[in-house]
Amino acid sequence: MNLSIPQKLIPLSVIGIAAAAFSGMSYAAVNADAAAALAKKSGCLKCHAIDKDKAGSSFKKIAEKWRGKADAEAKLIDNLTKAPKVKQKDGTEEEHKVIETKDMSEIKNVIGWILSQ
Repeated sequence: MNLSIPQKLIPLSVIGIAAAAFSGMSYAAVNADAAAALAKKSGCLKCHAIDKDKAGSSFKKIAEKWRGKADAEAKLIDNLTKAPKVKQKDGTEEEHKVIETKDMSEIKNVIGWILSQ
C-alpha cells in the first residue's frame, strides 16, 4: 500500500509531539515553592537571584549554561553538596555554600527549579 506524503507525516508528527511533551517532564514535576524556600534557607539567594547577577551568576544564566547537558545534574549536585571553590563576580574565590539538606530528592528539586529558569 502506497501512502501519500501527508499520510506518512501524521505518524512522524505524533512521535515528535510526544517526544517534546516527555522531554520537558523532568522540570514539570518541580515544586517551585519548596525549592525557593530551601534556596532561601540555605543562603543561596544571598549570592544568586533568578534573573540578575549578584556575587554569583543568576539562576537564568546557570540554567542557560547547563540546560540540556548530560552531566548538568551531577555537576550541580557537586556544587551544592561538596563546597567547591567558586569565583565570585568581583574575582575573589571562596567555598560555595552547602545546601541545608541531605535529602537527595530535595536537592534534585532545587536543581530542577534552577534549570527551569
